[in-house]
Amino acid sequence: MAAADGKHENDLTCDLCDDFLAFQEQLKKHRLVDDRIMNTLNSSLPTISFPADRTAKCADLYQQLSKEYDKREKAIKSCVGLLSQKVNALRKEREENMDDFDLMRKLRKEQTKLRMMQQELSVEEVVKDTSLKAYHERCRQYYKPPTSPPV
Repeated sequence: MAAADGKHENDLTCDLCDDFLAFQEQLKKHRLVDDRIMNTLNSSLPTISFPADRTAKCADLYQQLSKEYDKREKAIKSCVGLLSQKVNALRKEREENMDDFDLMRKLRKEQTKLRMMQQELSVEEVVKDTSLKAYHERCRQYYKPPTSPPV
């Protein structure tokens, strides 16, 4: 569904970096493939008694996972970079004006957002590891992903 500004509502963009809850909501939407991995594997790779092209299905699922990992990691790192720049600029401004309590409040707010974004990188790592473990358990016989792990 397209938003009024022409962007897709479920795209992860730097526009959402200032609103952590909105960014987290979009991450949640992009993590659906990970959340549903067991169901996807069970429905895509039925028991041996059912004929299925397991190699193609495993390869397709791996491509989906890789694409989402890349998209989410780039978005999180982009926000971390953007927020780091804001925090650094506010620190410099704060050094010049130590008595400005509004500036101090703004700096703390930005630092908190930055820490939460950095924590999302850790969450992303856990989600990725869990999904790849489930994927490997079910697809290792049918498809060998490229030697480099998805980004």
